[in-house]
Parts: sequence; structure tokens; C-alpha cells
Amino acid sequence: MKKKIALILSIIMIVCLFTGCGSKGTTLKSVEKAGKLVIATSPDFPPFESLNADGSVEGIEIDVLQIICDKLGVELQIEQMDFDSVLPGIQAGKFDMGVSGISVTEKRQKNVLFTEPYCLAAQAIVVTEGSPITCKADLDGKSVSVQTGTTAESFCMDNGYTVSSFSANSDAEAALTTGKVDAWVIDDLTAADMVKAYNAQGGDKLVILDEAMTSEPYAFALAFGSEDLVKEINGILESLTADGTIKAIFEKYDAPYTAPEA
Repeated sequence: MKKKIALILSIIMIVCLFTGCGSKGTTLKSVEKAGKLVIATSPDFPPFESLNADGSVEGIEIDVLQIICDKLGVELQIEQMDFDSVLPGIQAGKFDMGVSGISVTEKRQKNVLFTEPYCLAAQAIVVTEGSPITCKADLDGKSVSVQTGTTAESFCMDNGYTVSSFSANSDAEAALTTGKVDAWVIDDLTAADMVKAYNAQGGDKLVILDEAMTSEPYAFALAFGSEDLVKEINGILESLTADGTIKAIFEKYDAPYTAPEA
């Protein structure tokens, strides 16, 4: 009997390790006590996050979070990982916040808390120049590449497209440029940044279609139990939106800004 009980307790401990059983989230008090806000991000999503040659991370969301941390009086600590590990890490209590161009969806809201959105984004359709695909309707029966764990992936799967998923957007781009898929679906601002960089290399070109796949709000994700911290951050985001700070950050990265209420 003791062995059975020990086995059951071991199983419970393992489950809790991966699901965050009993996690109380991250409170404002705990962040202030720790003196830092630990964020999880996948730095392959310019202009929101990108990795510099020295290993540092920069981008729109990093700038916004740095201001938030300054106002909270704490240090910003960045942990890098694949995108599909960000939200599970938040749920498990490994990090305070998920910051990776995360779209607010009904499904995700069942698993994590979100701050108020700070912008609206769209999922763009990217094809090679001269492709017969000129609009969303032309994707019927075609194959698409996406980043694993994104709303682009779930939307394309839910709508019956043949989907090839990759942990990094650069690999999803390569799937298109090497002819393995017919189109690539990705956030519009990131698409603009990556397509510009690819086309600057010369040779075959990539084209972003005028018609978007979807439109969705972006926000920051936290574990349940972080309500007071979310409330504090929402107040800061509201002021940064009202005084034009967030818009100015987008302009710094040559990215068009669409306010969440638009």
C-alpha cells in the first residue's frame, strides 16, 4: 500500500511540474519583492522581437515592457525559447509573462490571463512573385507554412488547409522559397520586415497579398492568479496608448500602428 501511495504522489508531482498545479500566478507584490519581471519570448518575430548578433533581444514589445518595468521599479529579465513553449511555461509558473506577438483568442483565454490589447494585427499571406495565388480564396486546396503554436497555425488547420508547421518563422519562410509549400501565413508586420530583408538579397521575390487571412488583437499573457499585476500593467498600457508612446515605438521600428480600439 505504501508503494502505491508513493507512486500516486510521484505521479501527482510530475503532473504538477508540467501543468503548474497549485500555481498562484505572479502578483505585483512578488514582482516587486523579486525586483524583476521575467518574460518568456521567441525572438524570431521582428519587429516585435528579434535577436541581435550579441545575443540581446530587441523589438516593439521589449521596448514597451522595458517602460513598464521602469514604472514598476524592477528589472526586465528575458528568457528565450520556441514560441510553442511560451504559454505552457507561463501556465507552469516558470515565467511571469509571455511576450511574443501573442494573439488573444477564446481558446487561449481558457488557459492564461491577458492584459488589455495594445495593438491590432493581421495574419498576412505571403507568396512568391508570379504565384497564381492572388487572394485568400485561391488558397483552397493549397499548402501553407506557419510557425508552430500560432493563431496562423490553428486558423489554417481549422479551415482545412494542408499545413506545414515550423518552430521558427525563418524555416516557414524557407519552406515557401524552396517550393515546399504554396504560401506562408504570418503576422503582417513581421511579414513586412522579413519579406523586405529577403527581397533585399536579390533573386526571386516574395509578395504579401493585399487581403489578410485574419485580424486579431495582441496582448501579454500571464498565469491565472496574476490579476493584480495585470490590473497594474493595464493602467500603464492605457497611459502609454493615450500619450502616444506605443505609437512612437512602432514608428521607431518603421511599423504602422493600429490602436486596439480601431
